[in-house]
Amino acid sequence: MNYSLRRLDLNLLVTLDALLIEHNVTRAAERLHLSQPTVSVQLARLREFFGDPLLLPGPRGMRPTSRADELREPLRRALAALAQAVAPSNPFDPAQASQTWRIAAFDYSEFTIVLPALAALRAAAPATRLAIVQSAPSQVAKKTEQGDIDLAFLIGSEAPLDLRRTSMFTERYVLAGRAGHPRLKRRPNLAQFCRLDHVIVSPDGGGFHGVTDTALAERGMTRRVVLSVPHFLVLNTVLASTDMVAMVPSRLVSGNAALQVVEPPLDVPGFEMLMLWPERVHREPAHQWLRERIASSVRTS
Repeated sequence: MNYSLRRLDLNLLVTLDALLIEHNVTRAAERLHLSQPTVSVQLARLREFFGDPLLLPGPRGMRPTSRADELREPLRRALAALAQAVAPSNPFDPAQASQTWRIAAFDYSEFTIVLPALAALRAAAPATRLAIVQSAPSQVAKKTEQGDIDLAFLIGSEAPLDLRRTSMFTERYVLAGRAGHPRLKRRPNLAQFCRLDHVIVSPDGGGFHGVTDTALAERGMTRRVVLSVPHFLVLNTVLASTDMVAMVPSRLVSGNAALQVVEPPLDVPGFEMLMLWPERVHREPAHQWLRERIASSVRTS
């Protein structure tokens, strides 16, 4: 902050504005709900600060000096801007909003969270825009604090600890293959499960080991993983058009008539899906509305 401002009681600027309007100490005091002696003392302090008399005795009250005339409009604009800065936030009106929101989400959360909320968001706030971006979990906290991301959706194990959060849902894994798959007419036993041709989603690319393989290894067993793909939505197409199977989050295949879904023959840990945002927007009315609308859509989907 400028050194001059540190020496100045900003209330004196309000008094100066009143004096420049009224050209009279008594009327300025009435406008400010202060006593006349108090305003006189404040005028003396203003004269000392600016090194100028500011207001001089005249035939009809007081007349401003050239320095005071120079201050009049800049002072009025500055006080108006300051009043706006400290005023309470206006209620958010989605029908009039024109924000562009940026949401970090991968294809799974796009399908299970963003897509169910989209119709309601468009209906309530038709002039807003939504950008879906991808960001490595390690970069989410930095990008949200910098303003590059407004919201993020990550599983609990990958969520940065220094962001605000709320749980969207807890997910579990099921075994899925194409509708009419001859090996999925009933729940396979563990040995049959391991002999199936499995697809795995590897977001980092090319991996052939996941949580299912960890669970099998604890039993001293392995499965046949024959394909690794980078996205869940590619996985659905592979499953519907081949005899491959996959352990998939249940929400991803719920209601998909092209797929057959059965319970797996072993317990595989699921995951919690979180919505994350930075402290800087936690109390912002528009951001609160966006979070609540998305959460509400997920609850009712």
